[in-house]
Amino acid sequence: MIDVGRVLLVGAGPGDPDLITIRGSKALARADVVLYDELATGDLLDLAPERAVRINVGKRGHEEPTRCQADINALLVEHARAGRTVVRLKGGDPFVFGRGGEEVSACAEAGIPFEIVPGVSAAVAAAAYAGIPVTDRRHSASFAVVTGHKDPGRAAELTRWRELGTAVDTLVILMGMRNLARLVGELIAGGKSPSTPAAAVMNGTLPDQRTCVSTLAALPDAVLAAGLGSPSAVIVGDVVGLREGLSWWEKQPMFGRRVLVTRARAQAAELSGALRATGAMPVVTPMIELAPIESGPGVAEIDRVIASVGSYTSLVFTSSNALRFFVRALESRHGSVGGSLAPSVRVFCIGEGTARVALEVGLPVHVIASGRGDAEALLSQLLPGLSSSPERVLIPRSQIGRTVIADGLRGVGAEVDSVAFYENRRPLIDQGALRAQLVAGELDALTFTSPSTVDHFLACLDEESRAAAGHCMIAAIGRTTARRLEEVGLPAAVVPDRPAVSALIAELVEADWPIRSSSTINGRRTDEKTGEGE
Repeated sequence: MIDVGRVLLVGAGPGDPDLITIRGSKALARADVVLYDELATGDLLDLAPERAVRINVGKRGHEEPTRCQADINALLVEHARAGRTVVRLKGGDPFVFGRGGEEVSACAEAGIPFEIVPGVSAAVAAAAYAGIPVTDRRHSASFAVVTGHKDPGRAAELTRWRELGTAVDTLVILMGMRNLARLVGELIAGGKSPSTPAAAVMNGTLPDQRTCVSTLAALPDAVLAAGLGSPSAVIVGDVVGLREGLSWWEKQPMFGRRVLVTRARAQAAELSGALRATGAMPVVTPMIELAPIESGPGVAEIDRVIASVGSYTSLVFTSSNALRFFVRALESRHGSVGGSLAPSVRVFCIGEGTARVALEVGLPVHVIASGRGDAEALLSQLLPGLSSSPERVLIPRSQIGRTVIADGLRGVGAEVDSVAFYENRRPLIDQGALRAQLVAGELDALTFTSPSTVDHFLACLDEESRAAAGHCMIAAIGRTTARRLEEVGLPAAVVPDRPAVSALIAELVEADWPIRSSSTINGRRTDEKTGEGE
């Protein structure tokens, strides 16, 4: 008999994937099945194991879902009864206009164990990212959150809009853009001053957030002129007046800039998160796909070096990928890392990220390539440190890895095994969509983290999109990648002194970007005071 599983109702937060709670991310990490709403981001879905089944149930606020609520409830029960851990990933907080109560009621009736993981609600997050506190003792001691959607439920029918307008200091309306004019009319009819400050925040917490500030009476026309739509949060109250001094998110150094991330999807999170912290919008389009070598003569070669891994005097890791696949192979054959290696083995790494991964898995780090932080730099540091006794060096790499270090060490008499532990392949992507984004000028910057990402990117382009790529800000994480970009006629304007994501981001922030209006986001110009757009 299969043990019954469980359902975890997880709030995904208001949009920015970094705002999910620690408990929510841990729940995703152990999921067998994820039922997610339309607003869930790929970054959050990537937190689930690769083996997890991902089911888009299509709910976007109160718009018509792909699956009706009864079907969603049935799916939760069905998968849990099969013994699976089911994560129901819902935007914002699952109990704030998310129908979460209905879903766990279905679980309770079916005898399915469940857990609630609260999330950050857009009701407060969108306002906060617009620089509007929902309470402030100088202006507001109370607030209410209400749905503005015309829902057939009895609770929505009984919403007393005229009383609400004067009952609290701050009113937050979610899902109210379609009925905004009617709702504003009700509030004013109930005694709310037409001159009360009001704002609408579209795509709150995201890099394409747009904010329109007006008076209550003028707000419907202002958001229409600005082109704001759903999902938006509407805030009504004197606290809106604080935005002028407290606006912070839209003032981030790279706010609204769309940046192509070409890293493998499994590794894109670090760069994407760092870009989001600057206000940029990462556009993750993997140009490489990494996989262990599991067939052919390469497997025997891996078995050979792993069997004698304790005889190597030095390990050289040119990337965090090489290190991870080496550790994976070592653990699969020996069950551990540290006990398999010689106690005196020395570990050499290119880049801070590679060194960090080495330390995380329990390996010592003796040298991190300094200066340019590339293979040539590491080789120059390795050569003086070679002992007079025969050196046995293992260099794990991809099947297309460079041989600079191996050739240099062999040249001074070292015994070197440069072995491919993984494959670097070109993934299937929507090439037409990428070309269209480039030609339309929808990408402000292109980032590359290896020569192979450059080559695979170029293979996706036609003549027009390649020409358009030359108008973007181009960034390379290191000198080796920069050299490849130079060779193909797309020279990098940004190359950090050391191959690290933090250094790349710092250089991008300080780069000489083309001048554009601070109120222009993704090609749209908006005056946030009047909402007039063009």
